[in-house]
Amino acid sequence: MPKFLIIRFSSIGDIVLTSPVIRCLKKQIRHAEVHFLTKQCFAPVIEFNPGIDKRILLRDSLSKISAQLKSEKYDYIIDLHHNLRSLQVKSIVRTRSFSFPKKNFDKWKMVNLKASLSVPHVVDRYFKAVESLGVKNDGEGLEFFLPPELEQRNPVESGYLSALAVAGYIAVVVGANHFTKEPTDEMLARICNESVKPVVLIGGNADISKAERVLSLSKSPRTRVLNFCGKLTLHESAWIVKYADKVVTPDTGMMHIAAAFSKQLITLWGNTVPGFGMTPYFRSSTQQAEIYEVKDLDCRPCSKIGFKSCPKKHFHCMKWINMDQLIDSLNNEL
Repeated sequence: MPKFLIIRFSSIGDIVLTSPVIRCLKKQIRHAEVHFLTKQCFAPVIEFNPGIDKRILLRDSLSKISAQLKSEKYDYIIDLHHNLRSLQVKSIVRTRSFSFPKKNFDKWKMVNLKASLSVPHVVDRYFKAVESLGVKNDGEGLEFFLPPELEQRNPVESGYLSALAVAGYIAVVVGANHFTKEPTDEMLARICNESVKPVVLIGGNADISKAERVLSLSKSPRTRVLNFCGKLTLHESAWIVKYADKVVTPDTGMMHIAAAFSKQLITLWGNTVPGFGMTPYFRSSTQQAEIYEVKDLDCRPCSKIGFKSCPKKHFHCMKWINMDQLIDSLNNEL
């Protein structure tokens, strides 16, 4: 029975993007035992994935789990993070390991030289780490698993949505890990005002004040805009996304969860670009997300991750997105 350790420490979206490798490894290698190492704060992302036999959680220091890692006697390490910390894990375990091409130099050229490049999607690059084992991408896309009690809940009867689920609603992801990835308050308020369907705002504790600002700018009746920012767990927010008619989101982890549920996606791109290889990844080659971005902006991309504020102080990469076109698309076929 071959035993595998998959490493991906962070973050939500990157971990969701490992799900095809987990599934294919489990299905294509006979009797494979799959363990997954991630940070404790991201445990909910993999908590209910049936393809993972054991979850190993990093709380603060690798030294605290080094004995456990050694005792497992892994046959292979699949390094899907490929950084200094994952190298430390490999030095502790000392077994055959495989990693994926990060393409950081290409991304550096895109950011610093504004080179007209694009890198292969990260899911396809993840599969490079297992191709020598004979594991191939099955084309079934991403997976995200909810707790059984949420899976069984009827959205119409749910206290979260009540009557909204009967007529349908739009899920709007309010924030992101970095300001330069986030839509502005005014953009979100316009979505609330002009959507023909009710809007449900979702986000974490860090998004509470932003959601309140959006509500203060919105002229839409509060019965048509529900604010759940800071009020739900990750799984509950994902449940909201699963039953939405459409999802509007910046480049963030919930975007990839929505793709795992094959949702109609409207995505907004600020300082990051689709060419980084992190676009929504669907199981069907015919399904694509709508991408809204300001192309040919001479300062974009300014970072492969993001900043706390716009380095140029104008934030044109987000403010200049064509909201008229976005609203028309949002309301189309609803």
